Amino acid sequence: MDTEAQPTERDRSSRPSDAEEISDPGGPEGRSRFALVSRAAESVPGGRITLTLLVCLVFVLLLGTFVVQPFQIPSGSMENGLRIGDRVLVNKLAYRFGADPRRGDVIVFDGTGYFGDSDYIKRVVGVGGDHVVCCDKEGRIEVNGRSVDESTFLYPGDSPSTVPFDVDVPPGTLFVLGDHRGNSSDSRDHLGSPGGGMIPVDDVIGRADWILWPGDRFARLRRPAAYARVPAAEEPTPVGAHG
Repeated sequence: MDTEAQPTERDRSSRPSDAEEISDPGGPEGRSRFALVSRAAESVPGGRITLTLLVCLVFVLLLGTFVVQPFQIPSGSMENGLRIGDRVLVNKLAYRFGADPRRGDVIVFDGTGYFGDSDYIKRVVGVGGDHVVCCDKEGRIEVNGRSVDESTFLYPGDSPSTVPFDVDVPPGTLFVLGDHRGNSSDSRDHLGSPGGGMIPVDDVIGRADWILWPGDRFARLRRPAAYARVPAAEEPTPVGAHG
């Protein structure tokens, strides 16, 4: 008599098939996530469409608060590079992780208490420690003893400045000018005001990197090569030090 146990039909059917084993890949955790989304969709008018729009809106708001922000050019102070009505994209992360504004950057900053109760867009000409002078024998602005050729971006017919100045830029601040020097209220006009016309780096909103609109003017804003030849500011000599 064969005493070996034979599998019965019941034995074979008691094990789940492969299809049954993979029918619920998400498990309880996956089901709970989908259920949460479904409940959230049911709680707002319009269901999933409204929920998707709300999520997109929150994303856009976070993007505009912490990453990038469009800025409309309000005046002709940065012509011809930037014209009235142009919309530029401001990179708000450009100076968030240890990087500082550099000479030649086009920045947007909060001018409250310095220029006026508004946001402004100007070009950085001097950074903390720089000695900025107008003008040299050829009428050019001089930074740390090096003359800067601004002809590639200065408004046609404008001189670098009709206002003479000789300033030292304090650490943590910026000396800024508009590209249309004959139509720009900038650091030159506030030399006698609180702060001496300098903009605190902490008040910089970001760097203007792109012209977005109008479409035929879409372009990247690049730092002029003229400023690359400006030497670094000399370290101040400590009081009491001798050569």
